Amino acid sequence: QVQLVESGGGLVQAGDSLRLSCVASGRTFDNYAMGWFRQAPGKDREFVVAIAWNGRSTSYADSVKGRFAISRDNEKNTAYLQMNSLKPEDTAVYYCAAGRGFNLRRSTEYDYWGQGTQVTVSS
Repeated sequence: QVQLVESGGGLVQAGDSLRLSCVASGRTFDNYAMGWFRQAPGKDREFVVAIAWNGRSTSYADSVKGRFAISRDNEKNTAYLQMNSLKPEDTAVYYCAAGRGFNLRRSTEYDYWGQGTQVTVSS
């Protein structure tokens, strides 16, 4: 049982940075992998990045490698998505997810989802 609340989205210009936060509540947070997905208007939800439950491995979509970074602070029950060099193509609703699967690039591996936070990047 995990509840996720995302924050940190906003309206920025291309090249700017944002840091998204995902605060989790629940007794088993430390045992969950964390992932970020995004969904743009008219598009399917797509994988962005994930981090293992112990933080020892990460996986990034090719489109965000070198620009985005995921991290987690288990003491604060929080996962972060640092987004740098934002592009208009990054505009989407970003969702935090928690799961105990192994193929963390798949949305079906996640059991819990946040409400989403809007990120809009203008040219």
